[in-house]
Amino acid sequence: MEDQQSFFNFLRMPPEMFDELLNRVGPRIQKKNTTFRKALEPGLKLAITIRHLASGDRVIDIQPSKPEEWRAIAEEFNRRWNIPHACGALDGKHIAVRSPPKTGTLFHNYKGFFSIVLLALVDADYKFLWVDVGGYGSMSDAQIFNAFELKECLEDKSIGFPEPDAMPNDDQDMLYFILGDDAFGLITYLMKPHSIRGITKEEAITNYRISRGRRVVENAFGILAQRWQILLSTMMQGPDTVGVVTETCVCLHNLMRTRYPTLQNALLDMEDDQHNIVPGLWRANANMHEVNNVTGPNRDTIAAKTQREYLKLYFNSPAGSVQWQERMINSQ
Repeated sequence: MEDQQSFFNFLRMPPEMFDELLNRVGPRIQKKNTTFRKALEPGLKLAITIRHLASGDRVIDIQPSKPEEWRAIAEEFNRRWNIPHACGALDGKHIAVRSPPKTGTLFHNYKGFFSIVLLALVDADYKFLWVDVGGYGSMSDAQIFNAFELKECLEDKSIGFPEPDAMPNDDQDMLYFILGDDAFGLITYLMKPHSIRGITKEEAITNYRISRGRRVVENAFGILAQRWQILLSTMMQGPDTVGVVTETCVCLHNLMRTRYPTLQNALLDMEDDQHNIVPGLWRANANMHEVNNVTGPNRDTIAAKTQREYLKLYFNSPAGSVQWQERMINSQ
């Protein structure tokens, strides 16, 4: 409390957030004194842990499940990014680790180092909705997603998305979906941009609209790693422990976004009055590596192609267009 700026610089969070965390976890990490040594105070133990996560110095899943919760997420995507029915953006990043013993090349990625993969679904406010940590570094986004509980829940509809309904200013029912890139197959519950080969103007507009919404996951990873810089180091723990550390950073990130929503805004990509992108400060610094997306041809379903075609018509119609979209594709 005597020097709040130094406190913030050291632990990457305001004193009030530290106090809240201490109140919540303090009783669980309090130990008794013994005849051999005096137990560390919970506040000191928490500070050591937070500093470790924030600096990288050596010393779960998160899931909405009800239709109304997903509907609120989709409404926020539409309000902020003009993509109705989008329930999150999906992507993956490498977390560098020391080579686990007796694992061969399982953890060795295409960048030449050992890693596990953080695959995450992010909402319109850069908060993590669902994470999977621990995929082998040699695996692609799509391979991990295919073994991901999220995909199973999307396919059997246990995820709890709302029933299909009409998009704004329209009268045809549309499924709810998540946003991905070309690493993933086109599925009714996962919309991705068109191939740029032979692309039409209408498809380019659709790509711009989808990519504009997907930018939230890039930014979420960026500000996550800039605050908890242990994610930029090579962690010495085993893969399971690295997974716990990573999930802890994700939980702290979400708490920070909830309690102090404007604190990291200078790090984020912004749009000026003309909707041109102003790169966020996180892009000027080191970031986690992308996951290798080369997986061979994806199997896009006919139903998904039909759905994306309808999205294209919607984005290029008076009902779903935004006034600056043609200018944006002409400037690329």
